[in-house]
Amino acid sequence: MTYSSAIEYLYGLQKHGIKLGLETMRTLLGRLGHPERRFKSLHIGGTNGKGSTAAMTASMLQAAGYQVGLYTSPHLVDFRERIRVNQIMIAEAQVAEMTERLRAIVPSGLTPTFFELTTAMAFLHFAESGVEVAVLEVGLGGRFDATNVVDPEACAITTIALDHQEYLGTTEAAIGFEKAGIIKPGVPVVVGRIDGPAWEVIRTTAADRGAPLMRLGEDFQAVGIGPEAFSFHSRSRHLDGLTCALAGRHQLDNAACAVALLDAAGGRGIPVDEPAVRRGLQTVPWQGRLEVLERNPDLLVDGAHNPAAALVLAEYVTEWRASRPEARVILVLGMMRDKDPAGFVEPLCGLATEAVLTQADLARSATALELQNTIGSRFRRCHVAPNAAEALALARTRAGAQDLICVTGSLMLVGEVKALVRGCGVSPLRG
Repeated sequence: MTYSSAIEYLYGLQKHGIKLGLETMRTLLGRLGHPERRFKSLHIGGTNGKGSTAAMTASMLQAAGYQVGLYTSPHLVDFRERIRVNQIMIAEAQVAEMTERLRAIVPSGLTPTFFELTTAMAFLHFAESGVEVAVLEVGLGGRFDATNVVDPEACAITTIALDHQEYLGTTEAAIGFEKAGIIKPGVPVVVGRIDGPAWEVIRTTAADRGAPLMRLGEDFQAVGIGPEAFSFHSRSRHLDGLTCALAGRHQLDNAACAVALLDAAGGRGIPVDEPAVRRGLQTVPWQGRLEVLERNPDLLVDGAHNPAAALVLAEYVTEWRASRPEARVILVLGMMRDKDPAGFVEPLCGLATEAVLTQADLARSATALELQNTIGSRFRRCHVAPNAAEALALARTRAGAQDLICVTGSLMLVGEVKALVRGCGVSPLRG
């Protein structure tokens, strides 16, 4: 099997859609000899912030000298972004070889999804690469997510907001219940900025399972010091003068959760010292979240896709404009049909001088015309472009050197724009 044929096979599995449940994963992993048991793991869920928190955690572990696996989703440009060891993507030859092995062990009558087979591939790659600690980002929800077959040393739930409601429920309490499904008996759990009914569900679940609970704002916190530095304080550690490579004030919460997660893991045989915390946060790479791809004009891409994440993006854009009062903000926006475009643009429409509505190259994308009919009137000036390439070209013609082009609404759209800037194609498996 070649890499291209492996990708084609994996792409074909998307016809099975999303199936929440663990039996298929347990069957696959059993037939592989349970590779997930050959390394320690840290498990991170949440609505927003879980990917950044996972990236920070992996970076600090690597700085401490561990062989670190990192499993995240979706990818932006290259399928192999999902599976990394010490920041190095899985090789094309390994994807081809492991896809062939996985295909061979799928029993008759079993129909694994794309995400299930990809998760099994990640566990197999980590086991065979000698990974000591794997940092695993939950794909969807938690309780029945394919990653929830591990017995982690610690877990984290970063935030909870309304998202993926057709799978997880229509209230924050219901979504909190699904996210809390990663909490294991006796395993420490770190909780980010979560309040209300969702917090009560998590607190009760942790108590029922005897899981030690650490909550942001009560048991640990990060405090900004000036424009870039911050301090971290918990019951066991006080660190001043920290810096993080990821932009945005919201990353302080994610950094706090990552450091607290490592504090919890330290008591279970994964110590990380202060120099490694500092180096890891200073050098953490993470694409597509408040990432500036070009200057003059600034081309900012951010994978925000729900109202809570849009608020974070709006805060960043507001700060960007504070030192450039004459600058214009051109929003390039595309979203999936199952999202809330009106709620998403609420904090952004007043900041945008004009908007270019477009769509990613996926069947479940809302079309540019659908977005125009829904939210076009919210902007002072609105354009429509049928694809990412035309949207980016139009935004560039509208922007001056001092302006900001902000691409957002979908990680899939962000991935396409990154590929355009790089001058390469996008792997189609991005769900």
